[in-house]
Amino acid sequence: MEISEKIQGILATLPTKPGCYIYRNAEGNIIYVGKAINLKNRVRSYFHADSGHDNKTRRLVRDITDIEWIVVGSELEALILEMNLIKKHRPKYNIRLKDDKKYPYIKIHWNEPFPKVTVTRNMIEDGSRYFG
Repeated sequence: MEISEKIQGILATLPTKPGCYIYRNAEGNIIYVGKAINLKNRVRSYFHADSGHDNKTRRLVRDITDIEWIVVGSELEALILEMNLIKKHRPKYNIRLKDDKKYPYIKIHWNEPFPKVTVTRNMIEDGSRYFG
């Protein structure tokens, strides 16, 4: 897989922090939004020739002409930001979240001794907090 000099330069500057990455095509349209605990490792993984990607991912990588990223403070923040960016921009390659009629929420179970974080599509009155 041939990687443009522009993309190679971007890949070299990615931080090792959590955040969201945004892929754009030649027209400047957002075609994919993803999240990562380590932006550098995750984004670079798309461009490894031996990574055994499926056809959809190979098409996505061929369409990428620009990469942006947003650094956040935690994995939870990245998940919330990713969902909001997908809702707002409806990228071509984010089919799983784009096609759903009900978007997922982040649920924090505050009523447990050690609060846990889960993903749900339904909000119920149970003392938990929902984000998304």
